[in-house]
Amino acid sequence: MSSLKNQFLLDSQIHFLNHGSFGATPKPVFEACQDWQLRLERQPVLFLGREWNELMKESRTVLGTYLNADADDLVYIPNATHGVNVIARSLDLESGDEILTTDHEYGACDYTWDFICGKRDAKYIHQPISLPVISEDEIVEQFWRGVTARTKVIYLSHISSPTALRFPVEKICHRARTAGILTIVDAAHSPGQIPVDLQELGADVIFGNCHKWMLSPKGAAFLFVRRELQPLVEPLIVSWGFKPTPETTTGSRFIDLLQWTGTKDPAAALTVPAAIRFMQENDWDAVRRDCRTQLRQALERICALSGLPPLYPLDSDFYSQMGIAPLPQSDLAILKRRLYDEYRVEVPMIQWQNRQFIRISVQAYNTQDDIDALLTALKMLLPLVAG
Repeated sequence: MSSLKNQFLLDSQIHFLNHGSFGATPKPVFEACQDWQLRLERQPVLFLGREWNELMKESRTVLGTYLNADADDLVYIPNATHGVNVIARSLDLESGDEILTTDHEYGACDYTWDFICGKRDAKYIHQPISLPVISEDEIVEQFWRGVTARTKVIYLSHISSPTALRFPVEKICHRARTAGILTIVDAAHSPGQIPVDLQELGADVIFGNCHKWMLSPKGAAFLFVRRELQPLVEPLIVSWGFKPTPETTTGSRFIDLLQWTGTKDPAAALTVPAAIRFMQENDWDAVRRDCRTQLRQALERICALSGLPPLYPLDSDFYSQMGIAPLPQSDLAILKRRLYDEYRVEVPMIQWQNRQFIRISVQAYNTQDDIDALLTALKMLLPLVAG
């Protein structure tokens, strides 16, 4: 793979294999963000008071084209966790209602549902999805065993954070629509890592990050809600959009309520088109394929080193640029610290359901040297941290 390492701001002394946590922004995209900030500071009243709505609409339109969604069905939010909070607090949950999810979900979003269900006396149910996985139909059937007559909402990740597993959300959402169950998809890791078509996903609500695999600056994410369900959405923060004037309205109640929440820096959201343009100019389909090839080789080598089998078929679509490999029982805190301190390898360790994994992200800036450095370090350290 021809690395784009020199296009990123990352420390060249670090083997950075953790793009999945917070992403990394290319230099041209970061510079575009700074240009927006400078424009804002030169005339804040003009920018925020008179240009804001049209600039945000232009950015949402580019994002909508990228995701196959209407710009008025998308609103920018700071991050995916913000999205789940908007939706969970908007739902009219009653005592005994059930929200069905998997045991592969992101902790902060789990906490949101725990909090809301605790206040409403609803139930947040984690349906186990076992590893290794073999087929999409197997996952769907395992998940659907958790559906009951009280299931009001299905909430699940498109690509799981702890296990990097890509769930067959299209099949689950289609089945849920037939059953009259609301579907909410956490797509924090999807856009940019895999092609995303919001219409094909078929969920009622989808939120996702732009700052991870889409390469935008931190602070840019999106919330998509099907048009007919938008009247159900309530703002976390009530501001001027609650009663917009003819001069300030966007023409969409959904956008009015959620887009302006007080004075803030909109540069990250306005930079999303520059991030999309960077991917297009650098043939991102080819970049993703090359990253996937490197990741597969890394997972194979780690499994060979540990003697443990992979957790999904390595020739499958269950993973793309982010994947996990099982590790023997180890002191993960020590392993992570020594990987970084002694070998300059930045990579997360995962404790999940009494099992331990290493989660590797391969992005355009990674090279074979990064993978080799990780394997060299694991060969030395795993025997020392076992048990």
